[in-house]
Amino acid sequence: MRTVEAAADPDDAPRSVTLPADWDDTAAEALAQLTPGHGPASLPVEAARWIDDLCTGEVAGPTVRPIARTLSCLLLMRQAAPAESLWHGHHDRRPAFVVNLAAFVEADNGFMATDFVAALRLLARVLRAASRQKMHMRNGELPLPDPKGQQATLHLRAVPAPAAAEPRERPPMAGAILLTNLDACLAGLGLDYDSEAGRDAACSIVALATLVAHSGEGADAMPLPPVRSILPGVSQIARTVWQEAAVETDHPAARVETGFSTPGPIDALLGVESCGLAPVFSPLRADGRLATSTLARLACRGLTLEAAFAATLAGDTVLPLPGAASHQAMHRALSGFVDRVPARPDATRDTLATRVGLERGARRPLPARHGGFTQKASVGGHRLFLRTGEYADGSLGEISLTPTRESPMVRGLMDTLGQAVSIGLQYGAPLESYVEAFAYTHFGPAGTVEGDPVASYATSMLDYAFRALSDAYLGRRLPDAPHEDMMMDTPAPMLPLDLPESGNDDGDDTPPRRRRLRLVG
Repeated sequence: MRTVEAAADPDDAPRSVTLPADWDDTAAEALAQLTPGHGPASLPVEAARWIDDLCTGEVAGPTVRPIARTLSCLLLMRQAAPAESLWHGHHDRRPAFVVNLAAFVEADNGFMATDFVAALRLLARVLRAASRQKMHMRNGELPLPDPKGQQATLHLRAVPAPAAAEPRERPPMAGAILLTNLDACLAGLGLDYDSEAGRDAACSIVALATLVAHSGEGADAMPLPPVRSILPGVSQIARTVWQEAAVETDHPAARVETGFSTPGPIDALLGVESCGLAPVFSPLRADGRLATSTLARLACRGLTLEAAFAATLAGDTVLPLPGAASHQAMHRALSGFVDRVPARPDATRDTLATRVGLERGARRPLPARHGGFTQKASVGGHRLFLRTGEYADGSLGEISLTPTRESPMVRGLMDTLGQAVSIGLQYGAPLESYVEAFAYTHFGPAGTVEGDPVASYATSMLDYAFRALSDAYLGRRLPDAPHEDMMMDTPAPMLPLDLPESGNDDGDDTPPRRRRLRLVG
């Protein structure tokens, strides 16, 4: 174990965090985020808290020590950890466990399918036991007290007891097992994310997880495993699990779903490189060193670090990064072997290339000759020129805002803002963030927009400019904001202190004496 100073937010004061010595500082920051308060945080203390909470009731007894020890080992080996709801003991939410697929890969033995099945069986058992114990604590399922021994009030008539309800066809949901770090798992197996072999291996692993999670739920809940598997031994284990679990039962177990995790502190605590089924965005770690998946892929290609560096300097692409199309292909391949899949990635825009630019800190400057457009418009009678610069793929990389008849200070500020936004775009910042920040900003000059049909009224020059960029490059036309005269329907509440023009009615033109307000007690 080691103790480091870490904080979940750079603005927060650092706190002492104790965790295993081979865990990186990113895990320390995640543990600081998961631990409430501002005092020291310790992984053994936090793990013991949620393990003791789960290993009670029906799980307690002679089996509590093996279960608690196994849960501790899964966490220390960074193979599995509870989701934030279980970590904090929030039983009013659906419980879940996050499983790191890359932690079940060994360099010599490949994918450890037997250990994977054993771990998932334990996690499903804990989820079902916790569901039986904590079901009454979920939202909308709070039990009402039983008024036994209380005499009925006289003015209430007796209500006959309802007939016994028929048994449910399927028990309530017990929880979920969320898989993550798929691309790093494929890298450890020597497979590329954007390949048929990689997708076949991913389908085999995910289908095996779903089979184990649905064990005990009856034959109808058992999905069929994939037709083929390139991983040695996985097909045989999957068939064995399916034969053992695909039996009819009168009392099916509570349902445990499978899915993929979302970005959060639990993934960072497990050392995840790519969340869920997404590909690895960068070959580098946060500290600038090569990632574990990068080293694994170089070793599978038989390349040393020196050889890979020399090939990169020669202009060769040693490790091509997958794009949005490969992400979509993996999503489509896995959708039939998992209960819940995330939203389908958008293949029309290369969002992964943008994320790579942000992770690696690489700026993509515009070429010397590039496309774009120039738009002349006026906002409230004040003329403005909006100029854009585009990359070869049509994405936005530069903007320029030039008001013609404003003061030198206003022109300088608008030009500086355009340069700042251009630098952010060239480093990969999404245009959506700028549109969200600057659209509908309210300051003068404002008014009717002339020269561009994208807007008829703007609350400022920046409001018009970024709404025009949203229409041109995001395909989303934003509506006009309410006019100022529409927002001023009622007069401001003021005291009626108007004084008469003359204080005398007899024709005297002497100035009237001002009346003073008198405080009345």
